[in-house]
Amino acid sequence: MPLSSRHLLGLQGVPKEDINLILDTAKTFREVLERPIKRVPTLQGKTVINLFYESSTRTRISFELAEKRLSADAVNFSVSTSSVSKGETLKDTIRNIEAMKVDMVVVRHPAAGTPLFLTKVCDSNIINAGDGAHEHPTQALLDMYSIKEKLGKLEGVKVCMVGDIAHSRVALSNIFGLKAVGAEVSVCGPSTMIPKNIEELGVKVIYDIDEAIRENDVLNVLRIQLERKAREYFPSIREYAAFFGITEERLEKVGKEDILILHPGPINRGVELSSGVADGLKQIILTQVTNGVAVRMAVLYLLGTMN
Repeated sequence: MPLSSRHLLGLQGVPKEDINLILDTAKTFREVLERPIKRVPTLQGKTVINLFYESSTRTRISFELAEKRLSADAVNFSVSTSSVSKGETLKDTIRNIEAMKVDMVVVRHPAAGTPLFLTKVCDSNIINAGDGAHEHPTQALLDMYSIKEKLGKLEGVKVCMVGDIAHSRVALSNIFGLKAVGAEVSVCGPSTMIPKNIEELGVKVIYDIDEAIRENDVLNVLRIQLERKAREYFPSIREYAAFFGITEERLEKVGKEDILILHPGPINRGVELSSGVADGLKQIILTQVTNGVAVRMAVLYLLGTMN
């Protein structure tokens, strides 16, 4: 069965069946990545534009590799060398790009709602690679895939998102996606970084990191976004690390030796995670990166073959 939508704008309202289809398809492509020749002709003849209005390393390279692994033609859009610097609007930019006969658009933009806007002004398949503090669906999907790969299931698994929940598109997409497949989700962080009424999304709020470690199977530790003025929401980096940083000593004290640690990257070492945890056996951070290519291949394939 195909996906229920020809775009991936977020995970809010996305049915469980769609999520499972993406994850199952990603498993097939994960096997492709282990082959000597890591390429299939699935999207040969398709053209994908990577429209990134924000800086990115992992997501942009991951999408570009996914496109090339599927034999699609990948074109990267650079804001600094485009007509955007001359004042061209997003609407005119995308219409001109689409006139060159592209099939799919992967977009990252600082303004929430940009992917939805693009669906109204162009005919290409739109994939959200992060829009402001709204959603980042493929990151959540690769997180979910990584958890399922490690633990064998998602339903009933207890996952806690740790850190700046209020400004995190990763947290929001994870909450929507994990809840859809039956996981139990909680959030933990300073009270200034927890949105009011977030319990209405069906998540539990925890303010004590030791309690969060004790009660959960998985910690998905978010980066403190210093470039988005996150520093204004707590007294000091040192205090944040003391109260919410994940260290080997803290894990040992709580007695949760089997907990799984995820992080979307890049890591602020010594803040969210100590180097011992970031390089330790409980984390699967680089596995997430590898799985990200397979998940994005799955999304591109499922959307690209709908037309």
